[in-house]
Amino acid sequence: MAAITGAASGIGAATARRFAAEGARVLLGDRSEEAGRVLEKELNAARGGAAASGFVAVDVRERESVEAFVRAAVERFGRLDVLFNNAGIGAYGLTPDLDPQLWHDVIAADLNSIFYGCRAAIPELRRAGGGSIINTASISGLGGDYGLAAYNAAKGAVVNYTRTLAIDHGREGIRTNAVCPGPIDTPLASPLVNHPAMSAEYARLIPMGRVGRAEEVASVVAFLASDDAAYVNGAMIVVDGGLTAATGQPNFTRILTGG
Repeated sequence: MAAITGAASGIGAATARRFAAEGARVLLGDRSEEAGRVLEKELNAARGGAAASGFVAVDVRERESVEAFVRAAVERFGRLDVLFNNAGIGAYGLTPDLDPQLWHDVIAADLNSIFYGCRAAIPELRRAGGGSIINTASISGLGGDYGLAAYNAAKGAVVNYTRTLAIDHGREGIRTNAVCPGPIDTPLASPLVNHPAMSAEYARLIPMGRVGRAEEVASVVAFLASDDAAYVNGAMIVVDGGLTAATGQPNFTRILTGG
């Protein structure tokens, strides 16, 4: 049984579809009740009308809301095996210009939410005899970006918090890993990745020549949740088409040879 936050669109929705296609029972959590209910119906229809998926409205910035979401997963399906902490937001702003409230909102949605989810889920995973926690970090948690002070801070913290969870709870059979997407074409990122100038720059910088798809991240999450990843714990899996494989130096081949 898997619980997913930020499940109504983007990476969360793609992962919910992947989990459901592989036979998992899924509880969807999101602030958008309308989109969440639509996806719930889609997943159940694909299972012949069986109530194998459910939806609960959740505001991941609020501890009580996240705790209620995890509790609902256990009450509805009897146990919890996988928690995918996926919900989050982004924000642009240089530090001197950044509204402190926006900073706090990003930290609440991207970092505090994961603490709340793990705090509520770990006792349930213990009762189930173990399980898997997957956190959505980012390549922005592995390095800095121009103008993304709050987002970089939050995602960098997610990366190291994931490692701490892995070493604190690995002996309990609870594996904790993070997926670190690069630019992915989702509703949240669409204004950025589909901006004409930005799109051209991504095509130039990414070795694969394109931004990623939500389904390509979902496949990695499905792996981390599965028994195939039974010895994977504390890993940060980058899904970025090779963007962070480069050192950031100039493209010597293009400049020196015109290639």
